[in-house]
Amino acid sequence: MSIYGKYEGTLETVKNILASKINEYNNICYEKNGYHIYEHLGSRIKSDESMRDKCRRKNLPETAQSALCEIKDAIGIRIVTRFADDIFELAEFVKSIEGCTVVKEKDFVRSPKDNGYRSYHIILQVEVPYEDAYGSNPGKYYAEIQLRTIAMDSWAALEHEMTYKKNIASKELISSELKRCADELASCDVTMQTIRDLIREG
Repeated sequence: MSIYGKYEGTLETVKNILASKINEYNNICYEKNGYHIYEHLGSRIKSDESMRDKCRRKNLPETAQSALCEIKDAIGIRIVTRFADDIFELAEFVKSIEGCTVVKEKDFVRSPKDNGYRSYHIILQVEVPYEDAYGSNPGKYYAEIQLRTIAMDSWAALEHEMTYKKNIASKELISSELKRCADELASCDVTMQTIRDLIREG
């Protein structure tokens, strides 16, 4: 049986509600400005195996309460934009969605990790008219939103591949090259943003 138990269907519903609201905002931006504010939106429910593994790593019982209340990324949404400024506009929209409360927020775009990782993370608490793992109705569910530019997303995919692949030769050299690449991509994002601003001003 899934660790999410009878709440698995509700998780899908909450995920779809959030994705729909973000997609609606994307369409509004297109109607207003003639361009979409993001290129791609992906969403997922963390697999049973991954969630159980995370419970074990955190020394939590493998229960629906742990998965849905203690751990706050059962729902994951990734939004990929063309330009860095769009990340911040979308972040403000996400935080303003009715029924949502920001639990945690990390800006790795302005303050990247030491290895070069850049992304904007928001943990949302979402109140919905469904029972949660504590038996409350309205219930509270959690979702992690990640916002990145195309360049940041490509870099993160490569870094993830290196992190999880075993027996890589010259791992330190690759890490150093990845950090250099992250800085170059960030510089490119800034240049792209500047060019777009100049085009719009003209």
